[in-house]
This record gives sequence, C-alpha cells and structure tokens, in this order.
Amino acid sequence: MPNANTLGVTTNTKAAAKKKTWLSFSVLFILPSFILYTLFVIYPTLNSFNLSFTNWDGVSDEIHYIGFDNFVEMFHSERVYNALKNTVILSVALVILENILAIILAMLVDQVRWFKNLLRSIFYFPVLLSGIVMGFVWAIIFNYNFGVISQLLDRIGLSAYKIDWLGNPNYALIAILITTVWKGAGYYMIIYLAGLQGIPPELHEAAAIDGASRWQQFRHITFPLLAGAMTVCVMLSMIGALKIFDQIAVMTDGGPGFATETLTYIVYKVGFGELRQGYGTALSLVLFILILIVSLIQVKLLRKREVQM
Repeated sequence: MPNANTLGVTTNTKAAAKKKTWLSFSVLFILPSFILYTLFVIYPTLNSFNLSFTNWDGVSDEIHYIGFDNFVEMFHSERVYNALKNTVILSVALVILENILAIILAMLVDQVRWFKNLLRSIFYFPVLLSGIVMGFVWAIIFNYNFGVISQLLDRIGLSAYKIDWLGNPNYALIAILITTVWKGAGYYMIIYLAGLQGIPPELHEAAAIDGASRWQQFRHITFPLLAGAMTVCVMLSMIGALKIFDQIAVMTDGGPGFATETLTYIVYKVGFGELRQGYGTALSLVLFILILIVSLIQVKLLRKREVQM
C-alpha cells in the first residue's frame, strides 16, 4: 500500500507532466504568430538599420554602402528641419486640444440624463471613419471654391473672409489640425468617460455640501482622479500625432510646397516618391528614436504625477 510520501511524489510527477504538456501546446499555439511577426515586423525593422547606411533606391538590385552620408545630409537639410517643426507643432497642439475636448465631451456625456448613448455614439462616430475617407470629406469642406465653409460665407455676404485653407501655407497646417482633433477626440472621450465613472459620487456630494463650486470640484476631485486615464490618453495622442499621415496624404500631399510635411510624411515622399529608400530608412530610424524618447519621458513624467497625487 503506498504511503503518504509516495502519493506526494506521484502527485507532483503528474502535475509536472501536465504542466509540460500545456507548455508544449502553448508553444504550438504561439509559434505561427511568432513566425509571422518575425517575418513581417522584426526582420524588416532590423534590416532597416542596415539599409539606412546605403543609397538603395528601392527598385534596383544595386546597393552601395555610403556610411553616415544619409544622416549627415539629414542634419543639414532645411526640409527635414521644417518637417520636424511641423511635427512638433502638430504633436503639442493635438495633445492639448484632443485631451481638453475629450474631457469636456466625457463630462457632458457623463452628466446628461437623456440621450446619453446617442451622444456617445455621435461623438465616437468620427473614430470609425478611416483616415482616407475623413481626409476626403474635410478636403471638400475646406475647398476654397465649392467647400461648405466658402458656400456658407458666400450665402451670408461675407465672401471677402473666405480662406483658402488647403492652398495657403499659413492655414494648411491648421486645417490638418482641426481634422485630426475632430477624428481623435471621441476615442479619448471613451477613456476619460470610463475614468469619470470610476470616481465615487460621494466625493462630489460631500464637496457640494461643504460649498465647493463646480470648478473647485473639477480641480480638486475630478482632475486628480483622472490622472490614470490622462496618462494613457496623452501618451496615445502624442504617438498618434508623431505618426500622422493619412490626413496629410489626402488633403495637402505635404503642400503647398513643403508647408505640411511631417517626419512621417517625408519618409514616405523620399522613400517612395523620390526613390531614395536608403535616405528614407535613415529618416524613419531617427523618427523611431524620437518617438521612443518622447514616449519614455511622457510615461515617466505622467506616472510621477500619478504617484504624487
């Protein structure tokens, strides 16, 4: 008859065998995805480091190593500095405007009693549109000759105030900004709304009894308790702004001139439009490092703010 020690060893052996079997199945399930991810993501990413030191045009079989020439040209290019300036302007403006608008929309949806789901759907609807479709729609709205804004100004006798939004370098970037805020605010609204619904109503009730105004309740209760949601939204909106592409491609094609070119768009224009894949890859490598640094700084600062609260 087996004693307690023998039963214990047998049980452990069976558990170990069962665990080993599950691990084997897990590897089998993960393996196809891992192979595809390696082929289409990891290998091209690693290969881009190699291509950034070449003058490959993306078409021919000839590849010549040119050392750091791509990076030297990049750091002496006014076009790249202009794209960097546009990227910074768009990123800062988008993060601020998208998050402010998203918080306002979330508070509105959270406080209304009627048509809450309808309002949530209306505000979230732009998120469902593809960037290409959204770009075409807003390109028509901003059109100088037959756009909605121009037609409206003509109807009310204010034709003198018509603006060539997409043809004027001073307004083209603003048009891109408005379009992107319109599309993105609804997405961040959902995240802030989840954060608002996690705040105990007793806190606001106690503050109201103590005589706190709505602004004081927002400043000392709502805003601090939204720190977690804000960390996520700010990080996502910053990364999205650094990668902005669709709106520019459809609405302005980087123009007029180079007025709306960003780092992402210049990578596409140089790599595929001018057949300079080596130079474009070097630009994308710098963009990758920039996004990585900005993301790490953001996470560190915003997490520090959460801890302090």
